[in-house]
Amino acid sequence: MKIPDNYLPVMPYLLVKDAYKFLEFSKKILGATQQYLAERSPGVVMHAELRIEQAVIMFADATDVYPEFPGSMFLYISDVDAVHKKAEAAGLKILQPLEDRDYGRGFGFADDFGNNWWVNTPIA
Repeated sequence: MKIPDNYLPVMPYLLVKDAYKFLEFSKKILGATQQYLAERSPGVVMHAELRIEQAVIMFADATDVYPEFPGSMFLYISDVDAVHKKAEAAGLKILQPLEDRDYGRGFGFADDFGNNWWVNTPIA
C-alpha cells in the first residue's frame, strides 16, 4: 500500500463553526501550515487540511447535514514551551499544566472550537 504524499495512515477530521477562524487559530497557536483548502461557497470551507510538523488534520465548516464534531488531539511537537506561552497569552483554557512526564514535556488546553489539545515534546 502506498499512502499519498502529505498524508498519514490516520488523520482526524473536525467539523467546526467558522473554519477560517480555526485555520488562523491553528497557525497562530500551533504553528500550522495550510496544506489544502476548497470552498463550498465564498467564505465557507468544504474541505481543508493543515499540517503541524508531520501531523495532518482535516477540517470543514459544520453544516445542517454535518453538524459540529470536535475532537481531542495528542501531538508531539518540537517546542511545547512556545505553544504553552501562546495558549496562555490567547487566554485559552489550560486543561493540564505544563510539566515533565515519562512520555515527554507537555500540557493540555481547550480551543474556542470545542477541541482539546494534548501537546508534548519528547524528553531526550
